[in-house]
Amino acid sequence: MSYDLVIKNGMVVDGTGAKRYQADVAIQDGKVAEIGKVTEGAKRTIDADGLVVTPGFVDPHTHYDAQICWDGAVTPSSWHGVTSVVMGNCGVGIAPCKPETREIAMKDLVNVEGIPFDVLNKGITWDWETFPEFMDAAAARRPSLNLAFIAPLTPFRHYVMGEASMDRAATPEETAKIAALIGEAVDKGALGFSSTTLNQHMGFEGKPLACRNASREELAAYCQQLKKRGKGAIEIALTRQVGVLEQDQCELLDFLLDQSGRPVTFIALFDRDDIPEAVRNTLRLAAPMIAKGARPQTSPLPLTRECTMENPFAFAAFPSWKRVFADTNPEAQKKVYADPAFRNAFRHDLKNPTGFSDWRRIVVHDVKNPTLKHLERKSIAEVASLQNKDAVDAFLDLVLADDLKVEFTISSWNSREDRMRELLNNKSILMALGDGGAHVDMLCDAGYPTYLLGTWVREKEAITLEEGVRKLTSDPADLFGLKDRGRLVKGAPADVAIFDAGRIGSKNHGERRYDLPGGAKRIVMPSAGVEYTIVNGALTWEQGKLHDAKAGVVLRG
Repeated sequence: MSYDLVIKNGMVVDGTGAKRYQADVAIQDGKVAEIGKVTEGAKRTIDADGLVVTPGFVDPHTHYDAQICWDGAVTPSSWHGVTSVVMGNCGVGIAPCKPETREIAMKDLVNVEGIPFDVLNKGITWDWETFPEFMDAAAARRPSLNLAFIAPLTPFRHYVMGEASMDRAATPEETAKIAALIGEAVDKGALGFSSTTLNQHMGFEGKPLACRNASREELAAYCQQLKKRGKGAIEIALTRQVGVLEQDQCELLDFLLDQSGRPVTFIALFDRDDIPEAVRNTLRLAAPMIAKGARPQTSPLPLTRECTMENPFAFAAFPSWKRVFADTNPEAQKKVYADPAFRNAFRHDLKNPTGFSDWRRIVVHDVKNPTLKHLERKSIAEVASLQNKDAVDAFLDLVLADDLKVEFTISSWNSREDRMRELLNNKSILMALGDGGAHVDMLCDAGYPTYLLGTWVREKEAITLEEGVRKLTSDPADLFGLKDRGRLVKGAPADVAIFDAGRIGSKNHGERRYDLPGGAKRIVMPSAGVEYTIVNGALTWEQGKLHDAKAGVVLRG
């Protein structure tokens, strides 16, 4: 017989953690037909001598909910060997949504995930109302990657409760309706539901994201939808301070596990050198919950982001900044930034930092005002010293002097190699937090799979290649019940990544592109060393170029 595709002479790493071995891989009708010595011919043969052949990578934490409307290739994830993405994280999304409330859903994404309103307004197709219709619309567009969906709690609450969802808990009657919709979504293939408790997750008009108002009674009802079906998982943004798990959050995590009987994955487990023992303490406190199925998420990347004070998400955790999000019109923002009362409140907040505490880590990246060019590449600490000002005043005076256009680079967490080695070698921790599709003008961490394999596997030898691949494939697939993905075995869907282990990698600082709807800017992360990506048997990425294969499907739990 003749196969559709044969990959010859590659080093197979099957995604289970098992030892690598040399083999050919034959693909027929979108499935892995044979692994071993393949002698039959094929319509296309790839010589993978010197290359590694693995399952396609599964990214469990993305916010591509809107982007899939205009970018079926789901870039840049598709450049990095990713074949399946899970979206709908952190309780925010755009389905279900009634036509009259689309602006609210979009502004939730603006405030929480840092996606510009004009981009969303131009790019979202709105060819759905309910969540099952949203998944069906995604499938009908014939994407290039596999798409999987978690039901985000905010739009479900808003769909039933209207704007009251941003102010209060649901009544028993409303709770029953929301629970029924979540149950329906899971029946149609949603992989569970997501929520958040984070102070910085403020939505429309600077109000708390609607899911933050859910009562324990509500959450119990939603958990029961998963328990009685025996499937699905919960994702929750849990730590008010990054990396710091507090007692009430431990109790909530335990509650969700008990009520659902399902895995719960929570964020964000970034290592912090400003609170040196935070991650170790969090893991110690969470140990009983981890034993029940809790999975903390981290990223293998040091967190570096760009931002402007037109979109000041990086400061949203500070209570004083609620004023800024209440009215995001630039003139309103300028008035707040100039207000001495706001500055004093911010100074007070900095005594108990929840986002950052070191002005040396905020660097002036680019200014538009030519009289300020001498400040580029200087930290705010340096600017303050140069101008003999308090750091808050130096920072906000610069923002105003550049008409809000100044761009900053903020470097924060996951910078200590010894602590990162601990996290990478802890099998309870889910490698994720790429946040693909979110914070598009600030950062791009969607390249984390190639960074993990290049930096931590090859360069630093912190983990083996087999373990690195397992963390990117079967581990996230199993968490969300995608049992036929994440393993390279006979009979499985042919999602395959082929890469050069000696070259694979990416940086932790992206490049600017102006390819969003309306020509808006985003940061993207190019990849190195990924030679081929195959989705359901179709070549999707080949030596630096995307194919128009459109072989992706909606993965249903």
